[in-house]
Amino acid sequence: MIAQVVSPERVLYKGDAEMVVCRTSDGEIAFLPGHVPFVGALGIAKVRILVPGPEEVAAAVHGGFVEVAHDRVTVLSDVAELADQVDVVRARTARDAAADRLRHDPENTEVAEALARAELRLEVAGAATSSAATY
Repeated sequence: MIAQVVSPERVLYKGDAEMVVCRTSDGEIAFLPGHVPFVGALGIAKVRILVPGPEEVAAAVHGGFVEVAHDRVTVLSDVAELADQVDVVRARTARDAAADRLRHDPENTEVAEALARAELRLEVAGAATSSAATY
């Protein structure tokens, strides 16, 4: 099957896939070749694309949709980054700043979402080791 991750600016990834795993609003789901047609909403979540061979493509997706049709899985998102595109220093700075702000204003949902986005970017980049105190 073909998998692609698309943002308004460009196609971030398009290629053969053995499986695509993502978290929809209803929970985590894996798509294999021949999957029935499907459309689901995505939140702030990691998308994993298992490609032929030992490699895996990971993307940080900040909302959007996943569509499955005709042996093709398309992830559409306003904001998405592949693992090798994540600026780890910037993501750590954003995570630490959001965690600090959240300690002072724990009910601020915008800051909580900013923290979740930064943590996801670090997870996807493989740099999730926390340098900040507990949140």
